[in-house]
Amino acid sequence: MNLFSKLSAAVSLTRIINVLITFVSVLVAVLICSSSSAILAGTILLAAVTASIVTACGNIINDVFDYETDLVNKPNRPLPSGNMSKSSAVVIYFVLLIISLIVSCLISLIIFTIVLLSQLLLLLYSLSLKKIPLLGNVVISFLTGFVFIYGGIIAGNINAALIPALFAFLINLSREGIKTIEDIPGDKKTGFKSFPQIFGIKFSQNLIAAFLILLLLFTFVPFLTGFYSIEYFILVMVIVNPLLVYVIKALLENNQSVNLNKLSFILKLNMIFGLIAIYFGR
Repeated sequence: MNLFSKLSAAVSLTRIINVLITFVSVLVAVLICSSSSAILAGTILLAAVTASIVTACGNIINDVFDYETDLVNKPNRPLPSGNMSKSSAVVIYFVLLIISLIVSCLISLIIFTIVLLSQLLLLLYSLSLKKIPLLGNVVISFLTGFVFIYGGIIAGNINAALIPALFAFLINLSREGIKTIEDIPGDKKTGFKSFPQIFGIKFSQNLIAAFLILLLLFTFVPFLTGFYSIEYFILVMVIVNPLLVYVIKALLENNQSVNLNKLSFILKLNMIFGLIAIYFGR
């Protein structure tokens, strides 16, 4: 394998789209929460890079522990496809882990503590928490929402981060639920009893739809309470909510893997649209 192929496999292993979303989320969170330009650009950049590395580490170590399951569910991923060995993935994980801790030290003690605890929680998730039905999904969704709290801490205004954090939590919890249904074949092979296997696919579909309906209803609250402006409301009504309605309808009608994968991607994309709406409406 040539150098380009190795680098490509390494980038794919980190799930670069998720890493970039984390980077942008921190930047947007700081912009949303900051009432002045007193924060140094270097500090913001370091904070965004550190959070992105934490996301990359979580994705890498999860793929290492999910190797057997991914042989069935995601055979084209770097590890099950043979494009990268598990030992190489572990080396990359530890290198990025150390870098995240060093960089976080350059920001502040509280950021170092947050990064350290986040890394430990992601490792614990891969080791055991993801094997507990629903709890693992909640943990990942919490960390996704916490990215905005993290940005609020950098900006010195946590309160302004609460709404986007809740949005991110709900949309990611829905994505996690969809992925859980999608992963049933691989979970069966490894003997893992996921939430949809225990409570049924139909019940899981309805539960995810309920999370999405709750999110849809909550998108009105920031505008009706005057927290966000008309720009937010327009973008939400034109883009975000129609996509949520589509996902709810498509999810309840079709639980095939191809459809679930598409809906998961749409929710990821919709998170970006939501961030844009919040930014312009703040």
